[in-house]
Amino acid sequence: MNDDMKFEHVTTNAVVEAYTSSSPIFAGVLREVRELSKKKPEATISAGKVKIINRILDDLLSFLKDEPEGKYLEALDDESLPQISDAVLTMVQFESALKAFHSRYYKRIRGDHYWITSERLAAWEAQD
Repeated sequence: MNDDMKFEHVTTNAVVEAYTSSSPIFAGVLREVRELSKKKPEATISAGKVKIINRILDDLLSFLKDEPEGKYLEALDDESLPQISDAVLTMVQFESALKAFHSRYYKRIRGDHYWITSERLAAWEAQD
């Protein structure tokens, strides 16, 4: 790797894999919860829906908790079931954290886009 290619933020292939596998599922569920919120924002989410949403949020927390935005993130309370509008608010925080993650680690370099991972940097260094 050239000296001109130093990166402030570096992640791992495993974290990128977690991001890329969970982000589309999260986006789909967020879309559905937003639709529910338009119809009945004050309605309480069922325990089953909270369980499904929390499984996804827990996957996201596995890597987002260590990011700067992680201190604002938490799964839905499954004991005192939240209203749909509260769930949307919580999920939008995750959406913002995912966007920040992508912006932090996915970079354009010499015309191509790359995830900046320790494994990729090692491969680049081996090529030099």
